[in-house]
Amino acid sequence: MKLKSLVGDRSFYKMTFTVALPIMLQNFITNLVNMLDNLMVGSVGTEQMTGVSVVNQLVFIFNLAIFGAISGVGIFTAQFYGKKDNDGIRYTLRYKLYICVVLFAIALGIFLLFNEPLISMFLHESGDGVDIAATMEYAREYLYVILFGLLPFAVANAFAGTLRETGDTFTPMVTGLVAVVVNCLFNYLLIFGKFGFPMLGVKGAATATVLSRYVECIIIVAYAVAKRKTKFPYVRYILKSFTIPGELTVAVTKKAIPLFLNEVLWSTGMSMLTVAYSLHGPMVVAASSISSTVNNLFMIAFLSMGSSIGIIAGRLLGANKHEEAVDAVKKLIAFSVFLSIIMGILLFSVGSLIPSLYKETDDAAKELAVYFIRVFSLIMWIDAIANASYFTLRSGGKTFITFLFDSGTLWVLSVPVAFILYYAGFSIHWVYPIIQLIGVVKVIVGLALVEKKVWVRTII
Repeated sequence: MKLKSLVGDRSFYKMTFTVALPIMLQNFITNLVNMLDNLMVGSVGTEQMTGVSVVNQLVFIFNLAIFGAISGVGIFTAQFYGKKDNDGIRYTLRYKLYICVVLFAIALGIFLLFNEPLISMFLHESGDGVDIAATMEYAREYLYVILFGLLPFAVANAFAGTLRETGDTFTPMVTGLVAVVVNCLFNYLLIFGKFGFPMLGVKGAATATVLSRYVECIIIVAYAVAKRKTKFPYVRYILKSFTIPGELTVAVTKKAIPLFLNEVLWSTGMSMLTVAYSLHGPMVVAASSISSTVNNLFMIAFLSMGSSIGIIAGRLLGANKHEEAVDAVKKLIAFSVFLSIIMGILLFSVGSLIPSLYKETDDAAKELAVYFIRVFSLIMWIDAIANASYFTLRSGGKTFITFLFDSGTLWVLSVPVAFILYYAGFSIHWVYPIIQLIGVVKVIVGLALVEKKVWVRTII
């Protein structure tokens, strides 16, 4: 493959940034505020930050379950948009809303009935000075409040995903930015009790998150409904009927279930990795929380490129422009890797300075967080290739392959290896980099599948 074939012209990158920049900006602001949230909770104490981190691991599974289900349906939305079929888009949005209600009900039941045993999985005595009982109490306080934000989060994502898939990445960006500003502001007011507000600690952090979820949901739904006659005709009559054509329901379900299962199993697998890391002590959970928050801030470039690949390739495939899709994907993957290398260098250079801002967090946790950050900065390009390959395969409806590709490697390799290494006596300083390097397997498999063009097809 010639290097020239991996580089696009000015119009290509203009089109790419039109799609990617709003997603990047939204992700950047979101992750920046998440880091500020983490800093605020961390400034209260190690137990509080560990408790919030554990609950966020559990809520993370719900969030990705919503993402997976919506994304599976979104494959059809993007291709219906390429075909200019507003009825098809309306049906997919309606399907997404059904999924949101069902998943919310399931998650609510699980979190209310099994919160203590789920949280306990992440908490293990290790003699590092962390109070396990206090950490459990903080975690449950945070969880009981955060549950109120699950449904608005899901509905907002259903609308935001549809808007992005139909060419409007600006509106979700703006609503997302408003939400994170609300979250950050009320975190400050409610965690520390500023300007007459009560000092609620971790409850304040949860309350701020819930408020931001409702703000985001109300704004994006209201805007979509207000513009239903001009920008978003598929929103018209969205609730006038609750039916979806049976043939489309079956087709969408077949594609959505593997992606849904993938996200659930992947997020569960990531949580199990955290459980494996937590065997080394609660201090590792705190360090992991700090490092992942920092890493996420620098991952936005290649993660946003992955979403952009799915949108751009999906539109081209929906319009039966197969050769253009293949050419665009090659250039987009190359560009994603380039961005990840640049961000990896920045992360290694300045990311390791951020843990020092956690004033009330134990020094051992901060030192370990710096180590995690530096390791990840060196292998970020591996995740970039795997992420781009995943979204490429998904754009053509190869959801079962993406399921095996993504969750398969995590559960068959990463999770068992993490536990085996712990019981074999390896320290976390060896376990973490070994687990990260397993991503090379996904790179080899992903690039091979992309090169074979198994994803190049129109599914509507």
